[in-house]
Amino acid sequence: MTAIDPRQLSIHDFTYALPPERIAPEPLPDRAASRLLVSRHGQLADKHFRDLPGELPPGALLIFNDTRVVRARLLVRRPTGGQVELFCLEPVAPHRSLELALQQTGHCTWRCLVGNGRRWKAGPVTLEFTTSEGQTATLTAERQAQEAGTAFIHFRWAPAGLPFAEVLRAAGHLPLPPYIDRPDTATDALRYQTVYAAAEGAVAAPTAGLHFTPELLAELAERGFATGHVTLHVGAGTFQPVKADHMAEHPMHTEPIIVTAALLRQLLAHGPRPLVAVGTTSLRTLETLYWLGVGLLVPRPNAAEHPTTELLVTQWQPYEQAEAAAQIDAAQALTTLLRHLEAAGTDTLEARTQLLIAPGYRFRVINGLITNFHQPESTLLLLVAALLGPGWRAAYDHALAYGYRFLSYGDSSLLLP
Repeated sequence: MTAIDPRQLSIHDFTYALPPERIAPEPLPDRAASRLLVSRHGQLADKHFRDLPGELPPGALLIFNDTRVVRARLLVRRPTGGQVELFCLEPVAPHRSLELALQQTGHCTWRCLVGNGRRWKAGPVTLEFTTSEGQTATLTAERQAQEAGTAFIHFRWAPAGLPFAEVLRAAGHLPLPPYIDRPDTATDALRYQTVYAAAEGAVAAPTAGLHFTPELLAELAERGFATGHVTLHVGAGTFQPVKADHMAEHPMHTEPIIVTAALLRQLLAHGPRPLVAVGTTSLRTLETLYWLGVGLLVPRPNAAEHPTTELLVTQWQPYEQAEAAAQIDAAQALTTLLRHLEAAGTDTLEARTQLLIAPGYRFRVINGLITNFHQPESTLLLLVAALLGPGWRAAYDHALAYGYRFLSYGDSSLLLP
């Protein structure tokens, strides 16, 4: 067990006063013009994001999350004309796999958040839209059941040959964070995506990556910095407030990750040189890889009683297995995971992570982090506190005192503990 048990932490110890006017409502015209607070061994320096190549550790490998935000908010109409908002969270049937669910044609069922749902008593709600090819189409939604504040919504649409991904692209809206209280715009359609976004499935952007431009990526390559990509489809749980006084009572959300065998080999070949995660989602994915490897080497207690083929890192696994993992380094864990894929005859790892990183966590894979400034009393702020230690407060006090912009469309930081 670590010296600090994160389950005993009070979330109220990880707060600060964030004036509403410091929350950036819009992106800057130039992605790379955002400011960059560099925290290197506790020393703070004010830079701009375009200065990043000169601030990174020599020989660093940068890992990006290439998820792409889907237009997951659907504004449908009741028969009486009133509007209902359906926020698609995760597929339920006929596929639970996100990739397959987005390619499903004709009908599907998703777990959704429902806005203005009290006025939706019964029966279907509908939405007419125009496809990318100019066809008139109709989407019908029916509520099947409710569970834990969400609803199972069955969708049908015509023409039935459209994949659900096209339905969302044509009929949906970008799910901007709840603290950006305005409709999404054409600017958001471009700027609430990273320039390297590829794999559709997120309902929130991996915002650390929003600052990168093609020119900046080219400069990184010219300076000899290697890059790699993982996929974590960011869920709405990233905005889930911590309502419990102590973290032991907070259920961490679960998100799907996809990593290739080639990426595992790249991490192993990079060896002990610095590895910098671009965003908290990339960081959680990389640290999850370590614990997946540990889980294959050291089965968790009671694993035999609950056999499963699913690869999953649970919320408290790192803290429960800390002693068992003490002699397992990152190379051994990643090699074990790679051999597992090879034995299964696949070059793609699909897993889920519920990993909660908080003070008391020992980082096994990453050496640094590029990230925006996060909400008070959030799990993302806990992650930053785990990386910087008590110095997180000095960094946030500095950012507040020197005019940095906060949250998704705000400024960035490079954290090198």
